[in-house]
Amino acid sequence: MSNCIIAPSILSANFAKLGEEVDNVLAAGADWVHFDVMDNHYVPNLTIGPMVCQALRKHGVTAPIDVHLMVEPVDRIVPDFAEAGASIISFHPEASRHVHRTIQLIKSHGCKAGLVLNPATPVEVLDWVLEDLDLVLLMSVNPGFGGQAFIPSTLDKLRAVRAMIDKLGKPITLEVDGGVKADNIGAIAAAGADAFVAGSAIFNVPDYAEVIAKMRGNVAAARG
Repeated sequence: MSNCIIAPSILSANFAKLGEEVDNVLAAGADWVHFDVMDNHYVPNLTIGPMVCQALRKHGVTAPIDVHLMVEPVDRIVPDFAEAGASIISFHPEASRHVHRTIQLIKSHGCKAGLVLNPATPVEVLDWVLEDLDLVLLMSVNPGFGGQAFIPSTLDKLRAVRAMIDKLGKPITLEVDGGVKADNIGAIAAAGADAFVAGSAIFNVPDYAEVIAKMRGNVAAARG
């Protein structure tokens, strides 16, 4: 496992110049663009919809767009994001009555499918669907707001899910979102993560390239 995917969350970007912000963070070495989609229903906040995704594609963004749906119900909005240019669409099992069907829906629209586990969601939810997934996203904060502190028990959960993925033997990305910073990314990588969502840790510093390079260095060091 050599992957180190840095996925800046645009929730922390300057929305008055979003296209420029995304261009700059990709030029600084980011791999994916992470979309935090909140509906003020499943989570207590309201953020962005498919139009923003479509606007970035029209602006010329070609990098993978990693859409994290914190919405309920989820099935209605999946085709809209697929059409708008999403590459990966992840959702919460609590927001779908039929988790497997939602995974099939995402894939039927040509996107990779991910399942998101909140801090209190048990890993057993993956037992019957893991082989159908392209990505598992572990929330290391409770969803709804940016800038929260990393929940330490996520490390044990990461190890558990990494073991499940390795046993299955399929190339499933294990992503972490919430409180990821340069000073803890090494421990997160050592626990088994290979994709890292960071919002304020990247967008709140003046030099995006410097912090992304530091994150990559700390991941490499942690993996030895």
